[in-house]
Amino acid sequence: MKMFNAKSSSADVSEATRGLSGPKFILFTSDANHFDANVAEIEKKYPGVPSIGCVAMGYDSSIQESGLIVTAFTEGVKVKTGVLEKVSKMPARYIGRLEKDIEEIRPGKENTAIIDFCAGNDAAVLTTLRGLIDKYNLQVMGATGDAGKVSVNGKIYEDAMTYAVIRNEGGKVKAYKENIYEPKDNRQLIASKTDKAKYYLGELNGRSSKQVYMDLTGATSDKQIIDQTFQNPLGKMIGNDVCICSIKDVSGSGLILYRQINDSDILTLLEMRDPMEVAQHTVEKIKNDFTRISCIYSVNCIFRYLVLKERGELNTYLSKIASLGPSCGLIGFGEHYNTQFVNQTMTCIVFE
Repeated sequence: MKMFNAKSSSADVSEATRGLSGPKFILFTSDANHFDANVAEIEKKYPGVPSIGCVAMGYDSSIQESGLIVTAFTEGVKVKTGVLEKVSKMPARYIGRLEKDIEEIRPGKENTAIIDFCAGNDAAVLTTLRGLIDKYNLQVMGATGDAGKVSVNGKIYEDAMTYAVIRNEGGKVKAYKENIYEPKDNRQLIASKTDKAKYYLGELNGRSSKQVYMDLTGATSDKQIIDQTFQNPLGKMIGNDVCICSIKDVSGSGLILYRQINDSDILTLLEMRDPMEVAQHTVEKIKNDFTRISCIYSVNCIFRYLVLKERGELNTYLSKIASLGPSCGLIGFGEHYNTQFVNQTMTCIVFE
């Protein structure tokens, strides 16, 4: 397969698509001010070409904080795009659309992936997709965009997930997840008095979750708790894996997280590792799995963007991943890795 990628800091479609002809599939990120117009113009310029888009910052080997980035697959792929609507109330209602598209793609072993953009309610959407992902042995990578809207094939939707089912005709695809945090001391914290609808965590080990977090980290105010989550997020233990549960806000004596927590879930306190060492490990892992790379499309969480930018390592990190081959992606507000909805994480899909 072949990938085209270009950008325009002024969100000009003509500039971001200069040299692009005969695309098989287009995905793009735009700033909020130009999103609606860009959706319409891309559809007008490439009528009938499958496309998905969202509001987000984009990047290749360096970040672009506003404007437009257009990524296109120009050969070697078969693609079907679609939308699941009203995902906050009935995410399974339109699942038949996705299954029909998967069937038309005729996925083979390890050569088909889904890239999706969500306007919200990601956890419910991914739970709904689980059966199809397992049935067809699919890889999934996606993100929550900004501004509460996404697009597919020239139409804009709210409360929806837009998707592209992509079969790589020239080789395999594989999804990866990169976590720059690890358990600090393996302390087990049992969640209770949770409210899944509000993403609320009331208690840890029978005590106020706010107070427990302050005791463990030394934070002394609500603001310090929010700031401290960049260094010490909570993590949910799932077997030998850890899913990051970033702190969004403080509510009374409890915490509001970016991820739903259930009563009796086992959490632990995490601490940040050296991001450049972690990135090098990711590069080596992908090199071991692929001898030839056509494209890497990734999502970096907004929290990772803020951490790496503050450390002065953002473009260094992006260049390190881009050293593997053509690489681009977006800054998301939640990341998807197969059936998992994760936070403070990088996820990517690699195409041979």
